[in-house]
Amino acid sequence: MDSWDVRDWRARVDALYAEVRAQERPERAHRLWVMGRDRLLVKHPASPVPPEHREGFGAQYAPYDPEYRFVVPVTAAEPERREVPTPTDGVVPFERIGRVELPELGGLDVWWLDSYGGGVFLPLRDASPTSYGGGRYVLDTVKGADLGGARDALVVDLNFAYQPSCAYSSDWVCPLPGPGNTLTAAVEAGERYVALD
Repeated sequence: MDSWDVRDWRARVDALYAEVRAQERPERAHRLWVMGRDRLLVKHPASPVPPEHREGFGAQYAPYDPEYRFVVPVTAAEPERREVPTPTDGVVPFERIGRVELPELGGLDVWWLDSYGGGVFLPLRDASPTSYGGGRYVLDTVKGADLGGARDALVVDLNFAYQPSCAYSSDWVCPLPGPGNTLTAAVEAGERYVALD
């Protein structure tokens, strides 16, 4: 894997999410996303799944559940800055830009990647035993993972929650959810944790 592979991975993720946003039916969008994500995880040279685990690999996803799809406003929140140290990218800074309230689940902080490229970042940690313990990502727009919407109506569809790259390999370092992005409820939606042997 080299820089061009990572560039291509990001371009393909961006194209996949553009196709997802173009779908009128969320269930159809989810099927496209699952197929596209699986293809990238198994076939792409920049996949976080180590090459020795790709043959026969299949990520697992909960069936689409419309109860986990929300279109919610991003409300004001007290400013906060998180600086996440990483061995490869130095300190990755995030600024809290608001909060979303998900009915019957709770609230989540919405972050802005405060460095070159910028982007909205919405990580999630929940109580489901099928979730990666470090958390999952719902939105990471700097990498193309964007479901659409705007400040007054952000699409937060937990069916699209996915494992960060570090869930597959310790070669990757990922910013993980803090206390403001932790739900006490179990979110039985999205990508499920698959331990690699």
